[in-house]
Amino acid sequence: MAPRSHIEVLPVSVREWLDRALTERNFSGYRELEALLREKGYSIGRAQISRYGQKVQRRFAAIRDATEAARQLTKGAPDDQDTRSESIMALVQTELLNSLLEAQTIKEEAGSPVERAERFARMAKNLAPIIHASVSLKKLQGQLKKISAEMATLEQEAAQQGKGHVSLETLKRVREEIYGIIA
Repeated sequence: MAPRSHIEVLPVSVREWLDRALTERNFSGYRELEALLREKGYSIGRAQISRYGQKVQRRFAAIRDATEAARQLTKGAPDDQDTRSESIMALVQTELLNSLLEAQTIKEEAGSPVERAERFARMAKNLAPIIHASVSLKKLQGQLKKISAEMATLEQEAAQQGKGHVSLETLKRVREEIYGIIA
C-alpha cells in the first residue's frame, strides 16, 4: 500500500486552513502556501501542495456541477414520479457493484485476506441501506399504481351509476387532494 501523503496526515485544523487558503487563492500561489506551512512547522513541498490542490479543485468542481445539474433538473423537469431518485439509486448500485467486482480482482499484495474481508464487509454495510431504499421505493411505486387503478375503477363506476352514490367529482377530489394522484 502506498504511504499516505504528508497533507493527509496533517491535523484537521491545518488541512481545513489549507483548503480555505487554496480556494481563496483560486488554487494558485503554491510557493507562498509552502512557506506558510513551513512557518506552521510543516515541511511540505510545492509539488505536493499542487497535487493536493488539484484534487481539492476537482472535488469542488464536481460538487458545483452536481449542484447546478440538480438545480436545473428541479427547475426544468418536475419529478412527480420520483424517477430521478430511482435513477440515482441505480447509478450508485452500479458503481458499488463495479467496485465490488474490482476489489475481487485485486492481487494478494493489496492486503492480507483479513484486510480484503474487512473491505468487503464495509462495502456490504454501505450497500445495504441503498438496497433497502431501492426496495422501499419500488414497494411505494407499486402501492401508488394499485391505488391509482382502484381510484380509476371507482371513478368509472361513479360515472355510470349516477345519483345515490359517491359523485365523480368527490372521487377526483379524493384522488388529487388525499392521495396526491393527478390523472
